[in-house]
Amino acid sequence: MIQQASVSGVIRMILIIILVYYGIKIISRLLTPFLIKYVSKKAEERFGGQFGGFQQRKQEPAKKEGEVTIDKMPNTKSTNKDVGEYVDYEEID
Repeated sequence: MIQQASVSGVIRMILIIILVYYGIKIISRLLTPFLIKYVSKKAEERFGGQFGGFQQRKQEPAKKEGEVTIDKMPNTKSTNKDVGEYVDYEEID
C-alpha cells in the first residue's frame, strides 16, 4: 500500500517549518545580548584572575601629604672578570 501525501498536508508541513524557522530566529535575536553579556563576564573573570596578582603588587600604600619617597633601583654593576683580556688590533689592507 502506497500512501500519498495530500496537498493540504504538504502545505501544513511547509508552514510548520517556516514558523519554526522564524520562531528560532526571533528567539535568538532576543537571547543573543544576554548570551554575549554572560560570555564576556566569564572571560573577564578568567582574565582578571590571571592578572589579579599583578594589580595587587602594583598598588602603593597611601602616602601622607608632604611625604617624599624616592624609588630607585640600586646600581649593581656586575662584571665578569673571567671573560678574557682585551686585545687591540689593526686591520691590514
